[in-house]
Amino acid sequence: MKTIHPQLLKSLYEQDFYAWVEQTAELLKSQHWDTLDLEHLIEEVVDLGKSQQRRLQSSLRLVLSHLLKWKYQPKLRSHSWQVTITRERLNLDELLAESPSLRRFLSDAEWINATYQRARREAMVETTLSGENFPMVCPFCVDQILDLDFYPSVDE
Repeated sequence: MKTIHPQLLKSLYEQDFYAWVEQTAELLKSQHWDTLDLEHLIEEVVDLGKSQQRRLQSSLRLVLSHLLKWKYQPKLRSHSWQVTITRERLNLDELLAESPSLRRFLSDAEWINATYQRARREAMVETTLSGENFPMVCPFCVDQILDLDFYPSVDE
């Protein structure tokens, strides 16, 4: 492998991110620690973790918004809602299997509430129902949210 100057690697990050990734991977494989662009490498590793958390939150938000629609618009229930709920639950299951440490977010009431508030807002916009129709606090426990067979009834 041709040696690259650290400053050149730093400018590569700004000019051609994919080339920077390839070069960084090669430097890591060949254990050229002194040539690595540590500042950007650390930033990218942190962003990877944030990306996993965003994936979790996105799937959770979709499940929650569709469960709200399911519960509060029973006459409009559709197969596509069920498909979305199932797909996102499977995505959650897969993500949690890949990264079990993400489960800690599901135990964080504040994090769940923030996600629920986004889902609630999304359900309000999609259904055109006012906020008074949806509870301020998430009406579903984590086990229900993740349960492939759970669909709320109107009276729950």
